[in-house]
Amino acid sequence: MRPGARQQAAIEILSTLESRCRPAADAVKDWMLSHRFAGAKDRAEIGDLVFGALRWKQSSAFRMGADTPRAWVWGALRWGFGWSAEQIERSTYDDPHAPSPPTEAERAALADATLEHAPPWVRGDYPQWLDASFERAFGEARADEGAALAAPAPLDLRANTLKTSREKLIAALSESPKLKEAPLPTPHAPDGVRIPWAQGRTFPWAAEQSFLKGWFEVQDEGSQLAALLSGAAPGMQAADVCAGGGGKTLALAALMQNKGQIFAHDVDGRRLAPLRERAERAGVRNLQIRAPSRTRDVLADLHARMDIVFVDAPCTGSGTWRRNPDSKWRLRPNALAKRRQEQQDALKLAAPLVRPGGRLVYVTCSVLPEENEDAVAAFLASYAEFQPVGLGGAAAPMHARGAGLQMTPLLTGCDGFFIAALERRG
Repeated sequence: MRPGARQQAAIEILSTLESRCRPAADAVKDWMLSHRFAGAKDRAEIGDLVFGALRWKQSSAFRMGADTPRAWVWGALRWGFGWSAEQIERSTYDDPHAPSPPTEAERAALADATLEHAPPWVRGDYPQWLDASFERAFGEARADEGAALAAPAPLDLRANTLKTSREKLIAALSESPKLKEAPLPTPHAPDGVRIPWAQGRTFPWAAEQSFLKGWFEVQDEGSQLAALLSGAAPGMQAADVCAGGGGKTLALAALMQNKGQIFAHDVDGRRLAPLRERAERAGVRNLQIRAPSRTRDVLADLHARMDIVFVDAPCTGSGTWRRNPDSKWRLRPNALAKRRQEQQDALKLAAPLVRPGGRLVYVTCSVLPEENEDAVAAFLASYAEFQPVGLGGAAAPMHARGAGLQMTPLLTGCDGFFIAALERRG
């Protein structure tokens, strides 16, 4: 396929999203299945165009003077991927499958449009209804923080120290023919390995021998730092009560060096399904999986016994917009309200498990104050026996947010994670 045909394919996919509310990845997959002539390179570039259009949707519409899939795609090419106005126009010529050539207004916009006088939510490419939340979180820097959340993200891996070291993992991955350049250490997490976006977007990591041997897990550096800041150490009794697929559970187990016990639970037992296989591959031997039961409290015997209770709370995922740019446009106020209730439910479940002197660690992948410092403040107002404690050993720059710390792509270079530690005093 020629560049113009790829643009038209992206426009068609984005148009289906306008009429059907669903994840962009599903729409891209459906298009690929019905257009099997598209090669691997075509599929990769069409996917980049679709997700790029969604990353910079607001700013592209502002510059182009039109809020349409065509404007979003050309805006992504022009100001996201660095095409010139002339390149975009030339790509529409002599190709019956390309979009029609730019109009005079479009040509002028592609040549000279700026974001001067654009409001913060346009410059930051986030939904307007969240501007008050972003202003609370970041003040005058909210447009810059939003823009960083719109940029493509690298692929971060966590070296599994139960089986290898970061140095050995980097050496093994450097021999992969699928990578043109050697991966690098993450700047803050001691076991992290970073593959830049240009390489990471198509890197088939699940087929690597080092993955099959359990040498690494895919995990953003922010998530790795959240696990590290929990204070998990060998010999502890720990519970991960929102374990899901177990990414942070495995990180905690590695920090504990297979000594002590870690209990994994999730109110949705289906989400725990991959964890046993992942744990076996990683060489984790101190894990107990506690799936929910309709007839009994599967955590009752853990009450007041845990040194650490880790709450990776349900949230809007606003801190991961770099990886899921379509999710920010699908987010609605009622979904935020639902997540806030689920967070309080998760904290209510976790609190009785903490022993006196132990700590409850609250984590979200969100940058919204309602889900972070507000959630912690609401919990503390109802549970007087808990008090916030400092998070030592944070080697990365973070925003102070009430009783916790906030990571962001702009400040820390990773996804937008929030973490707070609350100690039980009685």
